[in-house]
Amino acid sequence: MNFRYLEVYQLSLRFLALAVRLGATIPTGCSDLRDQLRRASISTPVNIAEGSGKTKEPDQQRYYAIARGSAMECAALLDACRVVGHPDSSGLDEGDALLGSIVRMLSKMARS
Repeated sequence: MNFRYLEVYQLSLRFLALAVRLGATIPTGCSDLRDQLRRASISTPVNIAEGSGKTKEPDQQRYYAIARGSAMECAALLDACRVVGHPDSSGLDEGDALLGSIVRMLSKMARS
């Protein structure tokens, strides 16, 4: 299970932990935003792991592209958190930084 050693996988787990913490403080009435952030942040490492388990490169690239899409979705959800007045702006900034690295890495993995 070599995916556990991938830096992008480790970063996606760090983002998942952050997303769970941020989700716990999303304003009342925005439970759909919290749920979507949780689902998208879980999807990223899961698709990285699934892609690394594929034996053919096009299959791997497809899963890495899906993981990249989930990370992009997370970035949009962090923007939505800002719009609804999420109280933890430093956590949102940290999430953006993590996602920037994750998306860059997955973009390369999806192309090569």
